[in-house]
Amino acid sequence: MALTKLPKNAFGTDSVDASKIEDGTIQAVEVSGTITEDKIATGTIANASLSNSSITINGSSVSLGGTINLGTAIIADVNWQSVQTTGFTAVAGNGYFVNTTSGAITVTLPASASLGDQIAIKDYAGTFASNNLTIGRNGHNIQGVANDSVISTNRASLVLVYVDSTKGWIYAEESNVADLEGPRFITATGGTITTSGDYKIHTFTGDGCFAVTLAGGCGPTDGPSTVDYMVIAGGGGGGAGGSGGGAGGFRESHSTPVSGCYSASPLATPTGITLSIQTYPITVGAGGTGAPSQNGTSGSNSVFSTITSAGGGGGRGTNCGAGAGFSGGSGSGGVWSTGSPIPANRGAGGAGNTPPTSPPQGNSGGGGFDGIASTNNSGGGGGAGATGGNACVGTGGDGGNGVTTSISASPTAYSGGGGGTTCRNWNDPFCGVQGRGGTGGGGDGARPGGASPNGDPGLSSAGSANTGGGGGGGTYGSTGGSTGGKGIVIIRYKFQ
Repeated sequence: MALTKLPKNAFGTDSVDASKIEDGTIQAVEVSGTITEDKIATGTIANASLSNSSITINGSSVSLGGTINLGTAIIADVNWQSVQTTGFTAVAGNGYFVNTTSGAITVTLPASASLGDQIAIKDYAGTFASNNLTIGRNGHNIQGVANDSVISTNRASLVLVYVDSTKGWIYAEESNVADLEGPRFITATGGTITTSGDYKIHTFTGDGCFAVTLAGGCGPTDGPSTVDYMVIAGGGGGGAGGSGGGAGGFRESHSTPVSGCYSASPLATPTGITLSIQTYPITVGAGGTGAPSQNGTSGSNSVFSTITSAGGGGGRGTNCGAGAGFSGGSGSGGVWSTGSPIPANRGAGGAGNTPPTSPPQGNSGGGGFDGIASTNNSGGGGGAGATGGNACVGTGGDGGNGVTTSISASPTAYSGGGGGTTCRNWNDPFCGVQGRGGTGGGGDGARPGGASPNGDPGLSSAGSANTGGGGGGGTYGSTGGSTGGKGIVIIRYKFQ
């Protein structure tokens, strides 16, 4: 039954304790109103006796009187997994202890991600410095950069949160981590791409675009933003009954630290090209053409960034005004000119390295000569490594040799001059030895009197494709001179 109210002075202080009240005597409904703090002695009601004995923080339940690490609960609300000792693909919402004691490990981020996805990582054994942790981006940016992250600091802790396709995964929390983006290297597309060690090589055999999406960096572990290049123009076409075409201009760089372990040509400059994020148009020059009864045409220029290589000079034709050859990256050979005494009969070779560059992009052609009757012996076209050969009695001048470089990872010769003819017409009885093309793609000159004593046919040959070789001087009024070789552009850089 309900208690009868007692006056305030009915009991002395502390005269009633729990032993004086029978269990169940006082019902919950019989206590009304508010029991103030001064009516309850400290510690008399346990937390467990309260209906709300815990609180929830960021989805985690915490008992009253308990403790919690608020930094971990709020920033990285993840489910921690057992220790990982080999590479794995992370799952959003999980945390990973990673042990690289036995070797470096790659953690691959999820292929798809949504705003707010979180992944936490902790160096389990303090070995990230000796055996790095790589975070594979798996098609996403990390911190806004299309690079994997390399974590190389012991005891590193980090939390990645996915934002959007622009920034990708960003580091919302990190501890004891020096460089979260990892080394930055040049990233580019265009041409045919091959790899040689730590270097990528882009080869353009025709016009195209070299598109740079990342240009290296300036940090202590970043790669250089400089590339090496080789730019070769088209070779000149051979003249009709005349001289060999000049080789296309040859320009190359071999810089430090871009170069790597390869042998460059003697013409290489030590200064490469510093890139920015943009698209660089590439022009690969065509070889000049030959014709039955006229001068050969000059080759076309090749261009990459600030580097332009000039086309080789077209060969001189005997029907178009005998005399000096034509200038270009390398000059074409000269043809005979009438008059006496004999030294005056020599037509000079065309000038090379036109327009001038340093180091020079080519050499001059050789002179022509008319020593017996009207054999019209013509000079060879100049090459990147040597001047064209002079014609002499019954002999066409050889094309100047090109130069060899291993910028493509394989030693290759380029920019050889075309050989000159040994006589003008097929029925000339005084034909001797035709001029040979220079090493590096130069075409041979013609021997119109028929096959040479060594069995070679009498026709001239074209400069080799994508070497910039000059075309050989040809017959007059028949097949004419031969076409020069097309140019090429090669770009090389460190990518890791």
